[in-house]
Amino acid sequence: MQDDTARQHPAARRGRGAGSNASGRYERQQRVAMDDGWGSLDAPPPPLKTTVTRDSSRSVITRNQSPDIGFDRSINPYRGCEHGCAYCFARPTHAWLGLSPGLDFESRLFVKPDAPALLERELRRPGYRCQPIAMGTNTDPYQPLERKLKVTRRLLEVLAAFNHPVTIVTKSNLILRDLDILAPMAKRGLARAAVSVTTVERGLARRMEPRAPTPERRLEAIRGLSQAGVPAAVMFAPVIPALNDAELETILRAAAQAGASGTGYVLLRLPLEIKQLWREWLEEHYPERAGRVMRHISEASGGKDYDARFGVRQVGTGPYARLLKRRFQVACRRFGLSDREDVALKTAAFAPPPAAGDQLSLL
Repeated sequence: MQDDTARQHPAARRGRGAGSNASGRYERQQRVAMDDGWGSLDAPPPPLKTTVTRDSSRSVITRNQSPDIGFDRSINPYRGCEHGCAYCFARPTHAWLGLSPGLDFESRLFVKPDAPALLERELRRPGYRCQPIAMGTNTDPYQPLERKLKVTRRLLEVLAAFNHPVTIVTKSNLILRDLDILAPMAKRGLARAAVSVTTVERGLARRMEPRAPTPERRLEAIRGLSQAGVPAAVMFAPVIPALNDAELETILRAAAQAGASGTGYVLLRLPLEIKQLWREWLEEHYPERAGRVMRHISEASGGKDYDARFGVRQVGTGPYARLLKRRFQVACRRFGLSDREDVALKTAAFAPPPAAGDQLSLL
């Protein structure tokens, strides 16, 4: 019997975003926490540890044809994300691995150490046609694991060597570590970045995004990118009714002052297992607001928790969605921020560098 509301002991999940670890949708067996008669649930368990497993994928570029997404290819060097954001729309992808979109997603991580070599191989294929590669579209390329493993950095080195354009979305100021690569790329029209800022309230950020950098550090990342000449945008995503939506103007103003040139927003998305995980999180941390939050979400999703239609899933419909869009447009004009991707990246300079052993041209 499935127990989607069964929660892990608070001591074990301290510093984590999800409140439970229910089995994914493809599993025949479901996890149920129960006492074995010897008080097995009485003693607090040890804190949940993060484990890292090697991902042996044989390709690294993922393609998509979604009409409401502004890229057709992406790279994700990690599966799962230790930031632990309670709302993360990527959580259901862990079900493909036979794991839970709950606590497993933020504690059982997978790394692609061969990703740079795989990327180089794919870029050298005769039929490859250059278009910007997006990073950070599923899991954060600058999550804590990257500080040690540096897979994202090595991917950027490959892209720089090939003069291949890249876009990055992150919540981490760790991106500033790679300015020595990104700044020269940006000068050649090959790089731009967006930093996600969901709140400037540290208490809310700590509960909602427990292992992500603080809002102040994210604004510092925007400032550092901008000063280095890397076009930087702020993403106010997700917008959560009755929880962080009142901060829209505050965040856009702070980002503009930090040097952001563009911005965007995405309404909270609740696909698949996220619906239950999000309701659990609300009831635990903001029970007095839970009903109001979900009423607005339902209103903007055609009476459901989530409307997956292209063109609707990111912005919603109805009165609340229209008001949000209007506020966003007014704020953009007020703070001088573009609501479009005005910085076009260049593809004409793409050229595979000589590989080891290649005979050099005499021309």
